[in-house]
Amino acid sequence: MSQRLTDVLQRLSATIEARKGGDPAVSYTAKLLNDPALAAKKLGEEAVETVIAAVAQGPDALAAESADLLYHWLALMAASGVPLDAVAEKLEAREGTSGIAEKASRKG
Repeated sequence: MSQRLTDVLQRLSATIEARKGGDPAVSYTAKLLNDPALAAKKLGEEAVETVIAAVAQGPDALAAESADLLYHWLALMAASGVPLDAVAEKLEAREGTSGIAEKASRKG
């Protein structure tokens, strides 16, 4: 991952955290943070739009939809109270494991 993307995601995450307790009537982020189900729904919509962009709309559209997807993912994580370090922990636990083997281990 580029340092630029890392920096942008860190700033965006901090901005989202700063919106906690904000007025949902004036802040879209506060609205998402106040309603984890809405945040999840919006993430799903953005995921579909990202797929559509990937197969039918080209690189610029894919980049734009990916930005929306990442924003909504960060908002959902914050709305759900799941720290990003918890995701990092799960990813670290999977490092060095075949994707096929890791997925099979979850079926038990």
